[in-house]
Amino acid sequence: MITVNAMGDHCPVPVIKTKKAMQALTGPETIEVLVDNEIAVQNVSKMAASTGGQVSSEKCGDAEFKITIVLEGAPKKEAGEEEEMCAPDARSNTVVVVASDRMGSGNDELGKVLIKGFIFAVTQLDTLPKTMLFYNGGATLTTEGSDSLEDLKSLEAQGVEIMTCGTCLDYYGLKDKLAVGTVTNMYSIVETMASAGKIIKP
Repeated sequence: MITVNAMGDHCPVPVIKTKKAMQALTGPETIEVLVDNEIAVQNVSKMAASTGGQVSSEKCGDAEFKITIVLEGAPKKEAGEEEEMCAPDARSNTVVVVASDRMGSGNDELGKVLIKGFIFAVTQLDTLPKTMLFYNGGATLTTEGSDSLEDLKSLEAQGVEIMTCGTCLDYYGLKDKLAVGTVTNMYSIVETMASAGKIIKP
């Protein structure tokens, strides 16, 4: 068993590391590749499968994935393949702004169901947003106990920047409870919105 540690590496590094390990083989072998995002999983899996390897992958934890590649031997080396195997950035210059822990006005319980459905729907977009901003009541959605944490962590693993207003977290007493993304400030929020190609606000 050969282990390739590509945690923290950005494309095309995971693909290059894996390809080098594959080319060094002298006979049948199993290679395990460790990465921290789903884009790397897709790129490495695509490259390995194209060489005839038997590929499987699994999520081992938050931002931790393992790709298992079973090979009969080293594949034929072809220059330039690493770059070709890197999928383009699947994110658009769209910013999603979430200012409440519920969607719409009327029934609050319905609003909470709707915002959870909205965030899940974002995970299903063909082109993901570049950034998601959370402030005021929306800040509670990125903290411990939120029903949307799994979806938000999935988005973060795919490169979506999750940013939550620090002042808002302080106001609600939740700064130590942030469970996904990073803390930001009002200047960064305004700057991100001002440079966005499109803003979506539920």
